[in-house]
Amino acid sequence: MSGARTVIRGGLVITAADEVHADVLIEDGRIAALAAHGSTYGESWTADRTIDATGKYVIPGGVDAHTHMELPFGGTFASDTFETGTRAAAWGGTTTIVDFAVQTQGQALRAGLDAWYAKANGNCAVDYAFHMILSDVNEGTLKEMDLLVAEGITSFKLFMAYPGVFYSDDGQILRAMQRSAGNGGLIMMHAENGIAIDVLVEQALAEGRTDPRYHGEVRKVLLEAEATHRAIQLARVAGAPLYVVHVSAEEAVAELAHARDKGLSVFGETCPQYLFLSTDNLAEPDFEGAKYVCSTPLRPREHQAALWRGLRTNDLQVVSTDHCPFCFVGQKELGRGDFSKIPNGLPGVENRMDLLHQAVLDGHISRRRWIEIACATPARMFGLYPRKGTVAPGADADVVIYDPHAEQVISARTHHMNVDYSAYEGKRITGRVDTVLSRGEAVLTEREFTGQAGHGQYVPRGTCQYLA
Repeated sequence: MSGARTVIRGGLVITAADEVHADVLIEDGRIAALAAHGSTYGESWTADRTIDATGKYVIPGGVDAHTHMELPFGGTFASDTFETGTRAAAWGGTTTIVDFAVQTQGQALRAGLDAWYAKANGNCAVDYAFHMILSDVNEGTLKEMDLLVAEGITSFKLFMAYPGVFYSDDGQILRAMQRSAGNGGLIMMHAENGIAIDVLVEQALAEGRTDPRYHGEVRKVLLEAEATHRAIQLARVAGAPLYVVHVSAEEAVAELAHARDKGLSVFGETCPQYLFLSTDNLAEPDFEGAKYVCSTPLRPREHQAALWRGLRTNDLQVVSTDHCPFCFVGQKELGRGDFSKIPNGLPGVENRMDLLHQAVLDGHISRRRWIEIACATPARMFGLYPRKGTVAPGADADVVIYDPHAEQVISARTHHMNVDYSAYEGKRITGRVDTVLSRGEAVLTEREFTGQAGHGQYVPRGTCQYLA
């Protein structure tokens, strides 16, 4: 079907740069042309399929630059496979995910990357790319970084948290940053002081503070801010760009803003859970708070205003999900009586585009900023633009027909993620995905899934497009 011609008529095309009433012509899986409604040029188009988008938005497919399908964590695995997770992404209007391949300590990067290629290959409903998690920085893996950049794996995630699992010390971080300064790669940082946090975890458990809410209390705001500051200084010493993932706290945003005011190539991402949820959720009774255990943790509600402000002022550039779902029954429950054993992660790949549209209606961001933080900037940040992230001639025909007036209630009963709860259960929002094209093929047609596992292709990436 990708060889077919499709015309989308009557919609409002919204990109990061423009809002224009235009028809869209799709040929051979790519966007061929745009034409003003009623123009002679547009009226002359013939097509195998016409989609009526009257009264709806025509937007680029979402780019979720932070997902963890099938991630091993805490003795279990994230509950979404690449098949279920990318199907759920499509339902939510996301047409490209960038997942994280994991290097096991003591093994080569290549072994980890090949394992993730194998997990995803032939199973994805939408397109996908990979970042590489470095959990063992040494001479061999530093050399491998150059090879991966050449192969289109152009970003590397390091952890200042999780000692004994993913943790890198400052010397290892500096070496990896120096390497990326030379090869054009982008270092992504989980910025929390894991060494200090582990002390606080041990003390809390010894004092009998075992409930999920203490997960948030021991992972202190100051230890996120301190690690963010330290990561920025190490990047300055290395002469390397830095992308800080899942920023959750006002003090960490301030560190990013200060660095950006100096003209440094420092970038920040936040996630819907930090914008819409808080420590109130972590404190829910009867162990329900375990559903909301993720790292960085949810913060007190007053931090939300600083995150929204950061998104408006461009001190934060991207909203990704950090989608890493674990079922409440049998997985989150591993931490009953010991919050440190609750698998860290929330489901969200299906909800991001809708929640951010609700943020437009709530007055937090503009429509174009919605598309910028959810589609265009993540595509540019990770070397996928303009193939992904925009509706323009030559781009892949990853297009969402979005109904801005449809009302929905988010619920585990109706979502498509392979997890037994919703982090946003019962939340009423306005706006809903209607139809989704991936490279010109309809994967969602008027709220019916018409895609298939294996349609999604691996996309090699260029380097970050925000670097001079």
